[in-house]
Amino acid sequence: MGTTTRQLPRSEWEVYFDRFTKAELGDETPGAATVEVISPTLGDQFEVSAVRLLGLAYDPRSQALELLFEDVDHLVFYPSEIWILEGEPGFIATLEVVHPDGLKEIIYVRRSGALVPRYQADAAADAQQPGDTDRR
Repeated sequence: MGTTTRQLPRSEWEVYFDRFTKAELGDETPGAATVEVISPTLGDQFEVSAVRLLGLAYDPRSQALELLFEDVDHLVFYPSEIWILEGEPGFIATLEVVHPDGLKEIIYVRRSGALVPRYQADAAADAQQPGDTDRR
């Protein structure tokens, strides 16, 4: 089975992202995402990397695409185009959001196992003091 990139018609944005969130991003099958911003003036920048993705939503009234992450939300106002690559039927592997000024945001989505909440991972890292070694 091949994968293809396709432009998602604006009329489908709200329903498509609601369906994706409900079907693919539950507690049993969490997703993680990385957001890369590609700017003609600033170059490539990473906004977030491998953060738990809780949902995607488009609000036609405010014309905003919202990416809901575990500890932060990322909003894209007035996207002019949205392109998707489904790695398997119904699951977005890559999402490209084009801004009216030409700036692009690439969102890489992956399935993941149970993710450790960030505060637990931070606490575990803090518990390991510099110079500590495991002596057995």
